[in-house]
Amino acid sequence: MSIRGSCHCGKIAYSLNAESPTEAIECNCSICRRKGSLLAFFTPDKVHLEMSRDDIAVYTFNQHVIRHQFCKTCGCAPFAEGVGPDGRPMVAINLRCAEGIDISKLRITPFDGASL
Repeated sequence: MSIRGSCHCGKIAYSLNAESPTEAIECNCSICRRKGSLLAFFTPDKVHLEMSRDDIAVYTFNQHVIRHQFCKTCGCAPFAEGVGPDGRPMVAINLRCAEGIDISKLRITPFDGASL
């Protein structure tokens, strides 16, 4: 199954070669709380960017483990890249930016990122 997602203006677009997620993480760290992200995590080989990285700006903070990606034009943040707790590369997809995902049907697990 392929899931598509994008920023608001469409300059950042991706396809995800994975089953539609049934759960998400709601992190309360200072950036995720402000963005309202609902995150699902995938290995990088499952995510295909459909545009040039020239339209992406990157923000890191704290331990610089996660590279928060956002659109230079509209400011929307559809995904982040980084290293998971197990040390492996991961991509965190903001499910609020994914097409065809019914947020109300997701099992949402709070994550206390503010304490890290």
